[in-house]
Amino acid sequence: MSEQNEGFMDRLSAHLDRGWELVTQGDLNGAMASAEQTLELDGDSPDAHNLIGYIHAANGNLDMALEHYRQAIELDEHYLEAMLNAAELLIHPLGSFAEAIRVLDQALESCQTADDIADASVLKVDALLQQGDRAAAGELLMGLPEGPFENQQLDFLIGRAHFELDQLEAAATLIERAASRSDASPDVLYYLGLLRDRQGRAAEASLAFLKTRHLDSLLPRPPWAPSHSRFEKIVQAALRDLAKELAQRLEGSLIMVTDLPGLEVVAEGIDPRTPLLLDEMASTADGQEQRRMFVYQRNIERLIRQPLGLQEDVLEILNRELEAHFNKPKQESVDPTPKPQA
Repeated sequence: MSEQNEGFMDRLSAHLDRGWELVTQGDLNGAMASAEQTLELDGDSPDAHNLIGYIHAANGNLDMALEHYRQAIELDEHYLEAMLNAAELLIHPLGSFAEAIRVLDQALESCQTADDIADASVLKVDALLQQGDRAAAGELLMGLPEGPFENQQLDFLIGRAHFELDQLEAAATLIERAASRSDASPDVLYYLGLLRDRQGRAAEASLAFLKTRHLDSLLPRPPWAPSHSRFEKIVQAALRDLAKELAQRLEGSLIMVTDLPGLEVVAEGIDPRTPLLLDEMASTADGQEQRRMFVYQRNIERLIRQPLGLQEDVLEILNRELEAHFNKPKQESVDPTPKPQA
């Protein structure tokens, strides 16, 4: 390679490295500037399109993100990272499971290592589960490489897949191993709490959920997240548009919007990631009973599928969660916890 070409490649690499560094620092505008400088040098750089896709996804511009991932794959049909990024976006939050599986099948043809195979396969398991094809998901999961993996996060991802398939023994081994690390993520601790709850170990479940809530509170807000006052207005508008029956059931209720469930209710066993909580037996100052509903902004933001359609997504979430709550059999305890997101 000539010195001129070497210098050109060095400039490309420098802009890309700087872009990813700025992403980790939360400077998405600076990262985008670095990515665009890469495209100015090489308009056909798949790495630049992958980086721009990642930045758009972080900003909530999901259609733009997917378009750049597709361009990266078109420029390099074996670009595994872009395929995995695209598939993850297609599964959550876009819900295009069939397309995600198609992308992952293409990715699996490009995998070279056990880590690569496991990474692509566990995403495909997720897509199959979302489609309701538990048999195919279980079969694929059983065929995964055994490890050990260079990427320690794969222990958790595979363990989570076993949990979703009700394979608790296999899930426990992997989730517990992931949770034992000092840098365990809030997702890992959340699934440890779900696992302990399923095992009937309530005190340990509450402890894991309290740790999850603490770590969730430290996470940076999504760049697209609205202010608290704007989110309150979004919730109020959604409540006005609720299904008629649900609106009638909530009539006279006190609605409170806050970030996360309080420590005291999490310690009592409430899921720290529940989007809302209804208190059926609150007493007012004059002794009257009044229902209260707590709406948790951070937990709802976690479930948003399309940030540009925030109002519609909030309405859908409230309708779904309230319907699930009011339709619970009376003998069951009140628990508006949603099914965990895979």
